[in-house]
Amino acid sequence: MKNWVEWHIAYDDPESGLTRRLAHVRRRVLEAVERVPSGEIRLISMCAGQGLDVAGALSGFARSADVVGRLVELDPANVTAARERLSGYRIEVVEGDASLTSAYFPADVVLACGVFGNVSDEDIHRTVSVLPSLCREGATVVWTRHHEPPDLTPTIRAWFAEAGFEELGFDTEPGYSYSVGTHRLVGKPLPYRDDVKMFDFVGKPFDGRRTPRS
Repeated sequence: MKNWVEWHIAYDDPESGLTRRLAHVRRRVLEAVERVPSGEIRLISMCAGQGLDVAGALSGFARSADVVGRLVELDPANVTAARERLSGYRIEVVEGDASLTSAYFPADVVLACGVFGNVSDEDIHRTVSVLPSLCREGATVVWTRHHEPPDLTPTIRAWFAEAGFEELGFDTEPGYSYSVGTHRLVGKPLPYRDDVKMFDFVGKPFDGRRTPRS
């Protein structure tokens, strides 16, 4: 089983792929919450780890008090770290199964970061097709996936289009294997459905490389 606490060590290296990816995710999340009109902003995050992306985005957001969020993470040590990091925000960190729709509520901002590199291609497709039921109208989804051969990111982007999303951005960098996709729901949200299984997490053991796949 992968040690998801040790996986975060790569964030200590400012030149690691994870650290550079994190900067893009934070920027995209900040842009997403800034687009939401005045009033409550709902945010959810799958396989949220230690909440580094959400905490970093909200630290630069003037309306952070308007954000009501739920982060779902299975590893108890990561849950503890995320709760400490996000104390003071209206953010709930839940220790539980991130693969079930019942863990969430329809949101304005949806994070699926560190998910698509650890599930099957079929489960990625299934998750993308379910995402409109976890979105409010005009919601933004931020997701990540490595683009090592065979590169699935073009297909994932096409799946988002089929599900009613428009692409707002696709961030990557020469010499690194990460990609950050940002999509906005332009179609109508689907009705929320309880207890839908989106994916099975099958992450491979961390092999000590500077830039873990995700």
